[in-house]
Amino acid sequence: MQQMATPYGPVTACQYDKAARIRLLVCDVDGVLSNGLIYMGNEGEEFKTFCTRDGAGMKALMRAGIEIAIITGRNSRIVSNRMASLGVKHVVQGADQKLPHFEALLQQLGLDASQAAYMGDDTIDLPVMQACGLGVAVADAHPLVVARADLVTRLGGGMGAVRELCDLILQAQGHADELAEVSA
Repeated sequence: MQQMATPYGPVTACQYDKAARIRLLVCDVDGVLSNGLIYMGNEGEEFKTFCTRDGAGMKALMRAGIEIAIITGRNSRIVSNRMASLGVKHVVQGADQKLPHFEALLQQLGLDASQAAYMGDDTIDLPVMQACGLGVAVADAHPLVVARADLVTRLGGGMGAVRELCDLILQAQGHADELAEVSA
């Protein structure tokens, strides 16, 4: 099986080819863009951590003309604020069923499912992962998700996994220049 070199290690030629076709990256939040831990204060305040490298990768994808979307099962003002700061326009929160939102987004953007990548970490993500062109699991995803993913990142959720995928997509599409001088 032919392998393609990336900064994070080799991927198969099939994975690389799928990444080359991506026009939309959809991510879950908890366990993907964050480490999956939710810190709650005595007054009900909620805290999450986000990896700035993930944000930088998302910005680089958007500069390369690739759409970014979030579909998450929880509702959080923190997510709204973080996505607004990155310029992510497509944010769906409170989605108990993610597939209908994914299909609506494809229709809105005029894209085919094969042009979309979805990154998840738990079983709620499987329907979209299996419907899209490139289903990606973070390294520390649920074992059922890892087993069904087209690609498993080397990095964990909230620890640069999204940046790893963004870099692969950019490399596969010949946008290595987009990796330079990004910040989030």
